[in-house]
Amino acid sequence: MNGEEFDELVSFFDAMARTTWLRKIHDTLKETTASWVDKEVLDVGCGTGRLLLRGAEEARRLVGVDLSSEMVKASIQQFFYHELSAKSEFLVADAENLPLKDETFDLALSTCVMFLLPDPANGIREVHRVLKHDGMIAMLNPSEKMSQETAASYGKEHGISGFERTALLKWSNVSTRRHRYTENEMTGLLQNLGFSCIQHKEVLGGLALITTAKKEQNS
Repeated sequence: MNGEEFDELVSFFDAMARTTWLRKIHDTLKETTASWVDKEVLDVGCGTGRLLLRGAEEARRLVGVDLSSEMVKASIQQFFYHELSAKSEFLVADAENLPLKDETFDLALSTCVMFLLPDPANGIREVHRVLKHDGMIAMLNPSEKMSQETAASYGKEHGISGFERTALLKWSNVSTRRHRYTENEMTGLLQNLGFSCIQHKEVLGGLALITTAKKEQNS
């Protein structure tokens, strides 16, 4: 998909970010990345900016990039509404070619984005470039267990219905046509790109993984 195609889905993705199941994942991701106090934080594929809002009061500076100009406009409006415009910046950009300086950020987030790229390694390599030494990457990606069938079963078991079920099934459908990783596969990919201290946390009953890693000091 290109940026224009995502432009038409702003309302859907903003509503998806407010579903109970994705809010819980965002909460877990924020807890996993610990304090953002005095940190420069980047969100690659920021959507409407809701994940960055979780640590906006703590962070020194927040930058969001998205392929969709309408997502970026929604993020700018979101942060204006919360009186956080002075410490935030949102840019239309490709995850594989970030218009950002080397070694700038303490923390880089990427949820539901890297697995969509033709080659996720290219996006992760760009994140590595803009992270400071010892900076952290934190990603959410579907695991190899994700499918329409397993997502439907998870939704039924946990009483997920209506739009929340629709959003989960759409995510699972896209996942089966893109990239899914085992923990070992993701670990190997990150190690090859200069990351260490790699940890994985299962969410959605193991259908997705939150992965964190540190940029190696000598990479």
